[in-house]
Amino acid sequence: MSRETKTSRRPLVLTSIIMAMFMSAIEGTIVATAMPNIVGDLGGFSLYSWVFSGYLLMNALTILIYGKLADLFGRKPVIIFGIIIFLIGSLLAGLSSSMKMLILFRFIQGIGAGAIQPIATTIVGDIYTVQERSKIQGYLSSVWGISAIIGPALGGVFVQYFNWAWVFWMNLPLGVLAIIGISAFFHENLEKTSHKVDYKGSALLFIALSSLMIVFIEGGTAWGWTSLPVILLIALFLVCFIVFIFQEKRTEEPIVPLSIWKKPLIAVANSVNLTTGVIMIGLSSFLPAYVQVVMGEPAIVAGFTLTTMSIGWPIASTITGRLILKMGYRPLAIIGGVSLIIGGCFFLFLSPSKGPVWAGIGSFFIGIGMGMTTTVFIISIQNSVEWKVRGVATASNMFMRQMGNTVGAALLGGILNKRLQTFIENKGAENRLSVNSANAVLSGGTNQFSHQALELLKQGLTLALHTVYIGVFVFAVISLILILVMPKQSIKNLPNSENNKTS
Repeated sequence: MSRETKTSRRPLVLTSIIMAMFMSAIEGTIVATAMPNIVGDLGGFSLYSWVFSGYLLMNALTILIYGKLADLFGRKPVIIFGIIIFLIGSLLAGLSSSMKMLILFRFIQGIGAGAIQPIATTIVGDIYTVQERSKIQGYLSSVWGISAIIGPALGGVFVQYFNWAWVFWMNLPLGVLAIIGISAFFHENLEKTSHKVDYKGSALLFIALSSLMIVFIEGGTAWGWTSLPVILLIALFLVCFIVFIFQEKRTEEPIVPLSIWKKPLIAVANSVNLTTGVIMIGLSSFLPAYVQVVMGEPAIVAGFTLTTMSIGWPIASTITGRLILKMGYRPLAIIGGVSLIIGGCFFLFLSPSKGPVWAGIGSFFIGIGMGMTTTVFIISIQNSVEWKVRGVATASNMFMRQMGNTVGAALLGGILNKRLQTFIENKGAENRLSVNSANAVLSGGTNQFSHQALELLKQGLTLALHTVYIGVFVFAVISLILILVMPKQSIKNLPNSENNKTS
């Protein structure tokens, strides 16, 4: 039944969702700067990593569920719900009196954040035509680049002049403004129909993914890969995931429609997002260690080598948005894949003598590749599915990048530890060194080592980190191979009145 609706004020809606996305994106970088002060106040250093892992875990676990809920009940209520939950978590995180409380509230933040990025991107797909959407996606990508650049500096300002709690409380005014803007200016023309929420599927998916993500986070560190907890969690994942597949096949409105994964374009896009997620975490996690320890440069120089990736990403995304209607999806995706290979080559041949500028150039090319591929995939996916599955299709693509980050951290971290351990066993036994000895080198506590032992550790880290960059290059090659099998597909532009259910 048609009915008259208000018209969405698109510039104000876009401003509102950009504020929400910035709030969510900056949490990944601003907290890192404040963590030494947080640990100093709250203690609990052994739980340090869970402040980050807890947030990312809940973010990844809820993305797919929110995407489906947005398809069932509309984008507006789901993104507002997510922002509210995120703000509650932010408020409570700033009031934490122990590390365990902070981790709990970071979990709550993550639950809210899972709705923000995918639904914000889906709203853009709803209210803009494909010609406009290709340009707007460049603006959204810029949000992540800007947050990565200013996040650490802003965190430092809050810690030095105010209190670490403001790292979390700064979200409150941004979130409130975003809610007001979305509520007032975004209007959806939804048909009032009853929906059956797939609660069983949601629960099974949540348990399965939780088990797998915890294995990736804790495996090889807190637990050995063949330990009982890891084996039990993998078994739980397999059982729940198999039952989940059967549940999705027989339910009327599955939480993850398996049909979208049968589309070649979406299958390729999601697979590439998984492999590029590994590349991204490989640089973000291990490049600063190489620049500081192996090259002997200060932290600010190490930060520069990552900042170039954050600069290349939005530039490439914006250019891609302007060219996509002229060149099509596949050629631009291939150019992005080649850029990943070029960046991978810079790291493959990285050595201490080449210096941080070489590493910065490599990061820039990786950023170009990430910006081009992610923009192409989001636009192509949103343009290839109907409104009723656009939310979950968009969310599936972003979920695969999160999975790539998690898998990459575990896989590349395992490669690093194994290579360093082998080196130490072969050359460092007489100096009583171990893999954990690298902690002292990374933190600057080198007084406990002799000059010979210190040199051995640096040699071992150089070799181990180079092995990680071989892995990064391999995943860049895999990404390009996957892109080359991407199907040729024409760019369609369905009218908003029929395709988007928004006015």
